Amino acid sequence: MEELISKIRELRSSWSEIEPKLGLDRRHQRVRELEAESTHEDFWSDPQRAKKVMTELAEVQNEIKVAEEISYRLQSVAELSDLAHREHQDLSGDLRPEVEALTDDIGKFEDNLFLAGPYDEGGAILSVHAGQGGTEAMDWAAMVLRMYLRFFEKKHWHTEVIDESKGEEAGIKSAVVEIDGRYAYGYLKKEAGTHRLVRQSPFNADNLRQTSFALVEVMPIIPETGEVEIKPEDYKMESFRSSGAGGQNVNKVNSAVRLTHLATGITVSVQTERSQLQNKEFALRILRAKLWEAEEARRRGEIKEIKGEYRPASWGTQIRNYILHPYHLVKDLRTGVESSDPEAVLGGNLQEFIDAELKA
Repeated sequence: MEELISKIRELRSSWSEIEPKLGLDRRHQRVRELEAESTHEDFWSDPQRAKKVMTELAEVQNEIKVAEEISYRLQSVAELSDLAHREHQDLSGDLRPEVEALTDDIGKFEDNLFLAGPYDEGGAILSVHAGQGGTEAMDWAAMVLRMYLRFFEKKHWHTEVIDESKGEEAGIKSAVVEIDGRYAYGYLKKEAGTHRLVRQSPFNADNLRQTSFALVEVMPIIPETGEVEIKPEDYKMESFRSSGAGGQNVNKVNSAVRLTHLATGITVSVQTERSQLQNKEFALRILRAKLWEAEEARRRGEIKEIKGEYRPASWGTQIRNYILHPYHLVKDLRTGVESSDPEAVLGGNLQEFIDAELKA
């Protein structure tokens, strides 16, 4: 019982430090803004925007509700533990489940305190690119894409593949996914880097051990009214015909779009089964994100000038190893977190790695 009392004191102390940092006043203000927007007569004229507003409204309201409930629950368990202490009763059986639940709930809010960047609360754009190695690398890139899509499903985030280039024989050359989820960018931003796979090749008759690389890029979704402004005169737009694997024609018209930012040379291409206007909107979102990311890197001194070039996905640049042969292990090279169950990790069980990255 004394151990539980001590734990309750510890939780109350932690919460007293966390709660002021949650910005509940700011969250209440955001609820009022979203509710006001939802009452506009033409609110549902843009269903995509309306859905995002309603989703964010529900998420912020839930965060406020859970935070207020934690304060009430902490007060309740503290009063019950004080009563047990005064009357020399052992109420550990009643208190332990709630103390364990409070530990988990407070821990989630504590994790969010690490997400204090300007766009951490918003959505993200995740890209996967096959490294050198032909079919092997393209198959690995497809596995990495599937791993993230399954992780997004577990998080109940809405996703859309907005660009994909299939491999000639298998896998993908590259793919771009837009993720609409609260804190998606904050959670995913440190997943950027090279992911290395070691396995017996399924494309070689001798089953030789093969090393493959895939590069992951993560960028925030920058609002049109955000700090990155792109004017029509800032870029050149070209249209071309979308094409799929095996010679399959995705569209009979030139609906695919390529934007080139004139000042930096950064190029973005989007080809989906949508209209040219929709592909242009997707391309502009990616271009805004790339410009923001490049400017952030320049500010940190990582590059001297903004360039639209990928880092090579190869030896010496990997952040995580996935080893399927001769033993089974996934190891993050930055945090040291390991899993002996690569199949589970490739099935989307990434939370342990992401939590460690946030706190590193």
